[in-house]
Amino acid sequence: MSTLMDEEIKRWTAKRKTALILEIIQGKTSVAEASRSYDLAPSEIESWVEDGRKGMENALKANPQDVREQYERQLKDLQEAYGEAMLELRARKKLQSLLGEDEK
Repeated sequence: MSTLMDEEIKRWTAKRKTALILEIIQGKTSVAEASRSYDLAPSEIESWVEDGRKGMENALKANPQDVREQYERQLKDLQEAYGEAMLELRARKKLQSLLGEDEK
């Protein structure tokens, strides 16, 4: 691991996370090795890698989005999906009651 990673880590700053992600991307270490070395859940490291990938992708766009804009867009998409799911659920319950089917 790099010298940045050699010291005992008490707090995972963005700089330290970035160094670890770069080592994983460059093949110097794996998620499993990092997980064992730093006593972190593999899922946590994988989420950092995914966040880093999204950040790099956004940074390389011709018109990068502000991080706040990204989260607001994602929130809006999730709210729309939730609303659609609720409408479908209500419609199914209404159909069941009209058909006289017992709810399960």
